[in-house]
Amino acid sequence: MFRLLGSLLLVTAAGAFAVGAAPVPRAAATPLDRVIPAPASVDAGGSPYRITDATRIRVDGSREARRVGEYLADVLRPSTGYRLPVTTYGSGGIQLRLGKGSFGAEGYRLDSGRKGVTITAAGPSGLFHGVQTLRQLLPAAVEKDSVQPGPWLIAGGTIKDTPRYGWRGAMLDVSRHFFTVDQVKRYIDQLALYKINKLHLHLSDDQGWRIAIDSWPRLATYGGSTQVGGGPGGYYTKADYKEIVRYAGSRHLEVVPEIDMPGHTNAALASYAELNCDGVAPPLYTGTEVGFSSLCVDKEITYDFVDDVVRELAALTPGRYLHIGGDEAHSTSHEDYVKFMDRVQPIVAKYGKTVVGWHQLTGATPAKGALAQYWGLDSTSAEEKAQVAAAARNGTGLILSPADRIYLDMKYDANTPLGLAWAGYVEVRRSYDWDPGDYLAGVPAAAVRGVEAPLWSETITKSADIEYMAFPRLAGVAELGWSPASTHDWDGYKVRLAAQGARWDAMGIGYYRSPQVPWGSVS
Repeated sequence: MFRLLGSLLLVTAAGAFAVGAAPVPRAAATPLDRVIPAPASVDAGGSPYRITDATRIRVDGSREARRVGEYLADVLRPSTGYRLPVTTYGSGGIQLRLGKGSFGAEGYRLDSGRKGVTITAAGPSGLFHGVQTLRQLLPAAVEKDSVQPGPWLIAGGTIKDTPRYGWRGAMLDVSRHFFTVDQVKRYIDQLALYKINKLHLHLSDDQGWRIAIDSWPRLATYGGSTQVGGGPGGYYTKADYKEIVRYAGSRHLEVVPEIDMPGHTNAALASYAELNCDGVAPPLYTGTEVGFSSLCVDKEITYDFVDDVVRELAALTPGRYLHIGGDEAHSTSHEDYVKFMDRVQPIVAKYGKTVVGWHQLTGATPAKGALAQYWGLDSTSAEEKAQVAAAARNGTGLILSPADRIYLDMKYDANTPLGLAWAGYVEVRRSYDWDPGDYLAGVPAAAVRGVEAPLWSETITKSADIEYMAFPRLAGVAELGWSPASTHDWDGYKVRLAAQGARWDAMGIGYYRSPQVPWGSVS
């Protein structure tokens, strides 16, 4: 009797649903081609895979694959509420495999179907990047730190993906305003989602010296004691810096430290009088002007200083690059600038590192294998651009950071409360809508090593400021660095970008809601 009554009630309810109410839509998986950066190849089709409480993350026997598997589990567990054990046994579920293939060091293949998802890569960086794609294929709520209802669907099909450029960077200026280790880690996690693989740390400037150097201790304790506008400043101990390097490495980012010289050196000059040509230390500086400071090129102690700093910093940095700045050395004559760079570049090589410098380095003689970071504008003089192009044709690799395209500290428009506007306003479309491959006339395509988005911190004081200025523009820079030129299309990109808004909301990222992007129109 009760069973019959229950059946009748179910039939009645079903009939009422069919006639009087709109059906509840079935959950749809995020299309494979909606991720950022756009994958190199997408072949959609087949049934989606659903992550459930029975899902296992299966890895091969390598330590590297297990690390990536544990990272993925840490991302998924809070929002799904599932155990998601990482194991080397069984089949199905989410499988992470290191294997042979035409993936390169950072590429991967993702195969998804009803029985599971398999990510295959030649190296651990490729597996990690594949996991970032997997994250974006899941609902935005997967980024939350509390249990969400799901369902957790991954669309069926295959992605084959390799990056266009090997250098996909973001620079954080910790000199004008200091950011703690935890703040830097937060930014690293955000960079990793978009397959950024270089973290350039601007560790010294007129307003602050941010890394402990044992042989010159006052650099940090005195030179690091202030910042723009005053305030306490701060610096990284060697243990702090090692922790940033370690954490970045766990997210497959290489740290590129920068000691800017011979200009942008007031913090060092204030710390040690003997570095000044007149032997008199200037006061600490908390303003935002540039170009007024210079190391004393003719003093031998200058090169002892550089040798000690480079030696200690190189010993802390496992990556291959060390950035020596070289921009806005307006207080250094051209002759002295060339002399200085001729002395300093071999010191970097002596300690096993490759020189990176701002593109003014091309006005001297870049060392063999050196990289020049171009930060000019569309309106930069033809003569200056030709100098950079000539160096590129002569073997100097280029990192493109045009200030009126991808400087993240430029205001979006006149109403932006943060940032500067000396390079003009940089809205989201402008930051995305250019091609690194043909940006500088006369530069061989092979000379372009990639792109990097600098974030200078004259007006940036906290993580929320970093995020507001970086997002959404950072996602476009990541796509410029990763995706094939053939995928580059603003109309398609802005739709994919709009879908990232819900993800940033879930991650607690306060981003600029550009009127150029149809936010909320894409779930």
